[in-house]
Amino acid sequence: MTTLIRRAVPTVDHVDGDGSLGRFLRARRDRLTPAEAGITAFPGPRRVPGLRKEELAYLAGMSVDHYSRIEQGRQRHVGPQVRAALARALRLDATEIAHLDALAAASGAPGRSRSRPAEHQRPAPGLLRVMTALDGLPAILLGHRGDVLARTAMLEAVIETAMPPGASFPHWLLTDPRARDVIVNWDAFAEAAVGSLRLESGRRPHDTQLVQLIAELRAADPDVARWWDDNSVSDRTSLTKHLRHSVAGPLSFAIETVVDPHDLDQRLVIYTVEPDSDTARALPLLASWRASGVRA
Repeated sequence: MTTLIRRAVPTVDHVDGDGSLGRFLRARRDRLTPAEAGITAFPGPRRVPGLRKEELAYLAGMSVDHYSRIEQGRQRHVGPQVRAALARALRLDATEIAHLDALAAASGAPGRSRSRPAEHQRPAPGLLRVMTALDGLPAILLGHRGDVLARTAMLEAVIETAMPPGASFPHWLLTDPRARDVIVNWDAFAEAAVGSLRLESGRRPHDTQLVQLIAELRAADPDVARWWDDNSVSDRTSLTKHLRHSVAGPLSFAIETVVDPHDLDQRLVIYTVEPDSDTARALPLLASWRASGVRA
């Protein structure tokens, strides 16, 4: 078993300073070519890999000057019609649109915190009851920063790592070498985790604990820094996780996420298995090596 160690880093006041909205828009237009956007490339030399400002402004039905002010952070208020036009032009998905809205709201209210004051999160009773009923499966209840609020004993058994309440699951996933050894498709999960942190940072731009966690993770691993700088966001709820267990061998789980509609700050992550699969047959053996029950 390995334990989680948190390293202290200097406190920072923001994730990446003012201009998060502009950086997100620039990253998204760099990703989209004129052909993919359904237009013929404008004439003239191209100095960007994707859409030029003029092309995006044309697609969104606005002047180049108006769009430039938004991307450069000189346009504080970006209304819903403008955001909808940019989302259509950039072909954003639902998660990216939500992130765009959050960034626009933050840019329109500089210096004002939109997030709740830092507080100790307690497990939501309903989600905790659901997790208790799933004691035979690996499951973990996470707060909005990825902090562990509760977990089943089976969760620790399959990842072979102590995950006590208060530990940071993203910190383990993105900085502990053991995570790369245990999770066969680590890259996919790690990149999705970084995208989830960026999504959360848009919702809570003044959450200093979240900002400090992100700064620490970016400094700890070049892959994390690269994924963060890509400005991608993620809110995946269904994934397949392949694990390499030291005793049980290969394990495969379909990861499902449950969110209480009355408390969006917590999510219950459940490792489900196919009936009669090798993984399903291995779980009772793992349970015999660990004390059963939910610990929170």
